[in-house]
Amino acid sequence: MIRLENTSGGAIASAISSERHRQGSPTTGMVLTMLILTDEELQSDATSGAVSAARQHPMRIVTVIPRPGKGTHSLDAEIAVGGDDGPGEVAVLRLRGELADHADSVVIPLLLSDTPVVAFWPSHAPAVPAEDAIGRHAQRRITDAATSEDPLEELRQRGRGYRPGDTDLSWSRLTPWRSILATTFDQPTAAVNGVLITAEAHSPSAALLATWLEKTLDTTIEVATSNSPGIHSVIVTTSAGEISITRATGNTATLSQTGSPDAHISLPRRDLTTLLNEELRRLDPDEVYGWVIRSYAGKST
Repeated sequence: MIRLENTSGGAIASAISSERHRQGSPTTGMVLTMLILTDEELQSDATSGAVSAARQHPMRIVTVIPRPGKGTHSLDAEIAVGGDDGPGEVAVLRLRGELADHADSVVIPLLLSDTPVVAFWPSHAPAVPAEDAIGRHAQRRITDAATSEDPLEELRQRGRGYRPGDTDLSWSRLTPWRSILATTFDQPTAAVNGVLITAEAHSPSAALLATWLEKTLDTTIEVATSNSPGIHSVIVTTSAGEISITRATGNTATLSQTGSPDAHISLPRRDLTTLLNEELRRLDPDEVYGWVIRSYAGKST
C-alpha cells in the first residue's frame, strides 16, 4: 500500500505508473475505469467488491470519499497495484474541505485513456446520475436503491432521472428470478389470472419484479410482506392451477406446478462482486431496465 498525503490527481496517476514499472508491468492491461463515489461507512465493502470483480474485468478502481468541512482542503490517497487481490489498480481518495465539491477535477487525471468509465454510487446517488459531474464521464452508471432510507422513493427518483446507461443493483439482483420465470413461461402455459410476490417490506427488487411482470403478462400483481430477506416467493395463478417459486433458504428454491412434481433449483443470494461482474459484462444501455424503471416511476406518481 502506497500512501500519499496532501497530493493531487496527477501525482496519484504518476505513483500508479511508477509502481507498475517497479513491478515490471509497464502496460496496465486494464479494460475500464471504475469510479466509486461513497462515504467512509460503505467504502471498504464497495472497494473490496470491485477489487474481486477485477479478477474478471481488470480495471482501475478509484474510490472517492468526500469529507467536506471548513478546514483546509486536501487530498490524501492510498494506492495498491496488482498483488494477491487481483490484477486491478486501486486508489482510495479522501477529499477534504472545499475539494470535496470538486471530485471531477481530481479524478480526470486518473481516467484511463480509450477505455470505458463506469460510475458506482453504493448509496446517496445524485438525482440524475448522467448529469452529475462524475456521471458525465461514465458510459455506465450504477446505483443501489436498497441502501436508501426509503428504497421505493429512491426507485421513483431513479425512474424520473433515468438516462440510457443507468442501472440499479436492485434490478441486477432479479436476474436469476427473471431467468427462472422466463424459462417457465417458455413452456405452454394456461392463461394467467394474477401474480402474488412475497418479499421483505419496502423491497426495491420486489417492486421492479412486480412492474416487469405486470407489463410482461398484462395481469394484476400483488406484493405482500414476508419475514424473509429479499424476495421469498412468486406465485402465479393460472386457469389450470398455480405455479410457484419459493426460496426457503439462501441458495435453493422450489418450483411447484399443479400436476407436476416439485423441482429444486439453484437460486442463491448474490453478493456485490457477482452483481458488479454482471453489470460489467455489458456496458451498453439496458433497455429492459429503462422500460421497467420508467414504468415504475410513472405509475407511482
